[in-house]
Amino acid sequence: MTPDDHRVWRERLGALALGQLGPEERAATEAHLEGCAECRAEADTLAPMASLLRRADPERLSPAPSPPPYLGDRIARRIAAERSASRLRRVRIGLGLGAAAAATAAVILAIVLTGSSSEGPAGKTVAFNGLPKGMSIDASLEPRPWGSDISVNVRGVRPGALCTVWLRRDDGTRVPAGSFRYVYAGESAEPQLSSGLDPPEVSAIGIEAGSRTFVAPIHSQAGSGAEQS
Repeated sequence: MTPDDHRVWRERLGALALGQLGPEERAATEAHLEGCAECRAEADTLAPMASLLRRADPERLSPAPSPPPYLGDRIARRIAAERSASRLRRVRIGLGLGAAAAATAAVILAIVLTGSSSEGPAGKTVAFNGLPKGMSIDASLEPRPWGSDISVNVRGVRPGALCTVWLRRDDGTRVPAGSFRYVYAGESAEPQLSSGLDPPEVSAIGIEAGSRTFVAPIHSQAGSGAEQS
């Protein structure tokens, strides 16, 4: 018999002494007592007490003692103190995690800044010269970890014209960089585009505005005019 089985039998001894067991449970418990000296001794101890309980007069019993009036306040203060300590622990953990995250972010930022600024190519600015009267275009390339950011400033293009920007490699290959629509006459359009090409790989910037194409070579800016087609 396991300890749990024995505990179940012992829990029934009080009900047996008070006559509170059903016929089947009573018969099973009495059969257990015949083979268990320990439970039988405890049942013999409880039997006289059960007979004394029947003689007790509830009206003559003293009332159950009440808890002291300060007990509720003491328990409430203890709970509040535990909650404050728990919040403080969570704040300390949060601060620790925040500091770790900040340190990680600082390392990542330092790597990015170092990678983008250490002996890398500077940004390139090109001006489209020799354009039609009233029209101006200039563009700039800024190196980024993913390639280049392209800023384009266009003025004087026909309102509503679709402007498509591309970059040209040294081998003449065109790499699309995005497009925008010139809306207002007399005002400049300054879209921000991007490309996977690094500035050193770019030999020229081209803009197709409506039916015309304008190209500005990067490696020979000084005194050079824009190619037109």
